[in-house]
Amino acid sequence: MHFDPSVLDQSAVYKLLTGTVIPRPIGWISSISKEGAINLAPFSFFNAVGEDPPHVMFSTVRPNNTNKDTLNNVLETGEFVVNLVTEELVEKMNLTSASVPPDQNEFELAQLTPASSLVVKAPRVIESPVAMECKVVHHYSLEDHQHGGATIVIGRVVMFHIDEAILSDNYRINMDVYRPVARLAGSNYSKLGEIFSIKRA
Repeated sequence: MHFDPSVLDQSAVYKLLTGTVIPRPIGWISSISKEGAINLAPFSFFNAVGEDPPHVMFSTVRPNNTNKDTLNNVLETGEFVVNLVTEELVEKMNLTSASVPPDQNEFELAQLTPASSLVVKAPRVIESPVAMECKVVHHYSLEDHQHGGATIVIGRVVMFHIDEAILSDNYRINMDVYRPVARLAGSNYSKLGEIFSIKRA
């Protein structure tokens, strides 16, 4: 079957995209406004984009042509922190996905602990075994949208915070201890499941 996204309903496009591009890592983005209001929200349009130097990206939708608090904060300050979500944290992560007023602190809502970052002003989630402090280097808003589109943010990682419990030899990550969670479609998430190896050709 063939589907032209330009003539499909927006919900159909969303279902096809998020149901096929799986699993997606979750970027749990913490940010802070110029006034000092702290925000924490998960984004599944997220990934690493390079290591020389290290950069990550996340994308946030703009419902009804309105920026989410995270995007406003990140564009105002040029900084954010990516916290990674594990099996232990997935319920708390879900709490922070709720739509709440800008002055509502999601750390308090989900009973999480903000920890001071070393380079940026936004705090990190101390319960997360991985956090990356980032400085914005580029942002781009999708063109030709009908419902607000989305804005892509690329950030340079300026500091890694890695829990030594998940570190193995030579900076490798122990997946059995780390236990990250990924996003699927709808209300579904996934664990790592079976892992297999293939040597590169």
